[in-house]
Amino acid sequence: MEPAAAPPPSPPSAAAAAPGSAELVCAQGRNLKAVLCQRCGSRVLLPGAATFARRELLLPAMRKKAAAAAGGGGELVREHWLVRDMFSFENVGFTRDVGNVKFLVCADCEAGPIGWHSLDDKSSFYVALERVTHE
Repeated sequence: MEPAAAPPPSPPSAAAAAPGSAELVCAQGRNLKAVLCQRCGSRVLLPGAATFARRELLLPAMRKKAAAAAGGGGELVREHWLVRDMFSFENVGFTRDVGNVKFLVCADCEAGPIGWHSLDDKSSFYVALERVTHE
């Protein structure tokens, strides 16, 4: 479950964001809208709490926390909200360690994984744009 691309992402401008994500990213590269769980609508991040980043990460298929921790199968995800401080989250849970990775899940309904955190980098938490909704 290692990232496919090793270099750390740099926050792009809103114009550099992919089509469809442009209305979600401000000129400073931060999230314009609140980030919500797709399943239960619980608020994961407030507006302005994360930076848009492109990085190829392999995430297991969406399912409950216990199943996500077990691993198996995966999907390559490229667009994320990058959070530098875990206390910026409004509502997020973490799976048990899977190698040197913890996966992010909704703390209310345990749907996920919605994101990825390497234990080697304590200040980078990635939330996949396609695994959350925005309000």
